Amino acid sequence: MHTLESLVLGKSIRGSDAPVLLLNPTTEEPLAEVRSGGFDPKAVIEYARAKGGPALRQMNFAQRGAILKALSTAIHREREALIEVSIQNAGTPRGDAKFDIDGATGTLAYYAALGESLGERRILADGEGVQLGRTARFWGQHVLVPRLGAAVHINAFNFPAWNMMEKAACALLAGAPVIEKPGTATALLAERIARIVIESGALPEGAWQFIAGSLGNLVEHLDAQDSIAFTGSSRTAAILRGHPNVVRSNVRINLEADSLNAAILAPDVETSSETYALFIANVALDMTQKSGQKCTAVRRVLVPKDRAAEVRADLISALGKVKLGDPTIAENRMGPLASKSQFDEVRNGIKKLAAAAQVACGGPERVGERGYFVAPTLLEARDSNADLFHADEVFGPAATLLPYGGTAAEASALVARGGGGLIASAYSNDGPWVEEIVMGLAPWHGRLWLASDRMAEQSLPPGMVLPASIHGGPGRAGGGEELGGLRGLAFYQQRTALQGFKTPLAAYAAPGTGAAS
Repeated sequence: MHTLESLVLGKSIRGSDAPVLLLNPTTEEPLAEVRSGGFDPKAVIEYARAKGGPALRQMNFAQRGAILKALSTAIHREREALIEVSIQNAGTPRGDAKFDIDGATGTLAYYAALGESLGERRILADGEGVQLGRTARFWGQHVLVPRLGAAVHINAFNFPAWNMMEKAACALLAGAPVIEKPGTATALLAERIARIVIESGALPEGAWQFIAGSLGNLVEHLDAQDSIAFTGSSRTAAILRGHPNVVRSNVRINLEADSLNAAILAPDVETSSETYALFIANVALDMTQKSGQKCTAVRRVLVPKDRAAEVRADLISALGKVKLGDPTIAENRMGPLASKSQFDEVRNGIKKLAAAAQVACGGPERVGERGYFVAPTLLEARDSNADLFHADEVFGPAATLLPYGGTAAEASALVARGGGGLIASAYSNDGPWVEEIVMGLAPWHGRLWLASDRMAEQSLPPGMVLPASIHGGPGRAGGGEELGGLRGLAFYQQRTALQGFKTPLAAYAAPGTGAAS
């Protein structure tokens, strides 16, 4: 039995606590075990601050970018082996495994290129400078510089590769050493990647540490220069935000939590249009990719009341083409849920939704005799205004049709009932309708995905997180923000206003430095 180890303090450490078994979600057979403990959490933080931080801060952006490029190359080199681990550990079909792993290497490569473009600088300009005195001799310039602490990354189980490396890419390029803690259910894949990072030799000592199992009391030892970036449930996010030391020390924290993402079909979209075809394809993809275990997956599908029957039939048809089963078999495009706890939560969530909706296809029943399989489940609300559909997220292959009157105002009001989201997608060729939906939904979302016939052929699905655009959202979604090009670095940096003689200050805003506002 393989026991996952923490890669901290420059060595591999096996935990000392009781083991937690990791099971193959397809066969329910044991794969590995995780044991927490075995190290001093305070020493891990101090090691990052004393070793990794100073070494990274001495480097310029181009040098840090070169590190990210080396990591992307090293992980990509092991791509096939990692895909096999993902299939076993997370129950992902090959396509879903590639989605996660290629997302990780692609994000690293993107930020590597950003680092190269920034060159030999160590300070970023934040916007344009401004004259503060009666002449330009007295000048003001906002800048971003690396903070002096460590970045603690608490990652979700659903994207053990991508979620870990998107956080690490921004932090490392900004000059912050990282401490990575994966979601336990899929930690076998995360540990393999962490070992690749260490064995690459690309990072200075102390710049990368990996904790298998619990963080212990690590959060109690953070200070105002440290940061926490978290992806997971709103329940855990609330505990972290309210942790006495986080509050007392003003530890910087970025949260990505639950999100009842919505897809909205406008009344102008004709059945024969590319926009309608894209709507059906994207909703079906979001419901089944990673078995619906994506923070960006659609949970609420708004359709005009007079189109509900048509959309229901077309979605049932599209979902029926997705083969569910053992992910080692190439023709199966959807695998099991990642763990027994996920399986139980999703089934119970579907049962709860079904009490106020009609089940159009699928349902909470186990599919097969072994493994954590649940069929793609489409429901249709009896009352689209019922609180249940705007309060409970089923983190699996389930979505609910919500018929509405067709106006952008009504759609915006329904979606806003979710209390804040990562993404909403709207499908329309009607310019004024789109403008109204943007005004209604933008305050509640980190990202809006706007489909039309003109962009249909070249678009990427709304569920895909791209490093050039921010990822996060207000309210229920956690109130945080990641990625977004250089914006992703700002969380790990301190914004400071410099005031003095213009010539040296203006140098920080020279062409090519960019802004990270």
